[in-house]
Order: sequence, then structure tokens, then C-alpha cells
Amino acid sequence: MRIILSTIALFLFAISGIASAQTRETPYWATIDTEELNMRVGPSRAYKIEWVYKRNGLPVKVVRVHEGWRLIQDSEGAQGWVVARMLSAERGAIVVGVELAAIREAPADNGRLKWNAEPGVIGRLGDCELGWCVFDVGGRKGYMRAEQLWGSGEP
Repeated sequence: MRIILSTIALFLFAISGIASAQTRETPYWATIDTEELNMRVGPSRAYKIEWVYKRNGLPVKVVRVHEGWRLIQDSEGAQGWVVARMLSAERGAIVVGVELAAIREAPADNGRLKWNAEPGVIGRLGDCELGWCVFDVGGRKGYMRAEQLWGSGEP
């Protein structure tokens, strides 16, 4: 009997988590969670494909929710509809600008330079504080200025 009650409780907890993820307040950050994602001009497979993303982990801003679809905006300002299940709540960021961006050992301009990242590099976004964010590119972590990362800050 305990096993059955535990299973039911676990199931109800999982369902409540899924429901709350579907009712997040927009806008919010997400990342692409697939190798290929079709962006459509409307919230249905009946609408034409406007763009195909081929970068797993690419950060996007979710600006509207409609049933199982999300209206997203990318770092270049393009907007379109994607299937919600192809997005992850994991925070990511993309290096922006026209110059190399320093990734440092400490959150300060005088922190030891670990390496430089080119514009367009994507990675996982960690905690951000006082204008600096932890940025993880393929397991290599360091600190970057928040203004050099699209996906940091409030959406």
C-alpha cells in the first residue's frame, strides 16, 4: 500500500511541475533543446517554416505562449513560433559584439585571462552578479562581462 501511495504522490508532483512549466510568465529565457528546430510564422504545423535553427543550446527569449507553442525571439531579433517541447528551461547565452570577449578566472577586469571567445560562441549561463556572469563553454568555465552575453539579465 505504501508503494502505491508513494507512486501516486510522485506522479502528482511530476504533473504539477509540468503544469507550472506551461504557465510561466512571459517573457522568459530558454534554450533550444534539439539539433534542428523549425521556426514557423504561426503556432501550428500548418504554418510555413520561416527559419531552421541548427544549434542545440542556442538561447532564445520566449515572448508569448499559445497551447503547445512558443513565440521566441533570437539574439538577432528574429521572431517566430516553435514547438514548446523543443525548448529547455536551462539558461544559456551567446557572445555578442564584434570583438573577442575575455573570459577571466575572476569576476574583474584584472582577473587572469583564461581565454577569449568569438562573437557567436554559445554556452551555459551560470550565476550573474555585479555585471559578471559565469559562462561555461563545453566544460570550460570562467567569468564574462554580462553586457557581452545575450541571454543574461532580465528577458
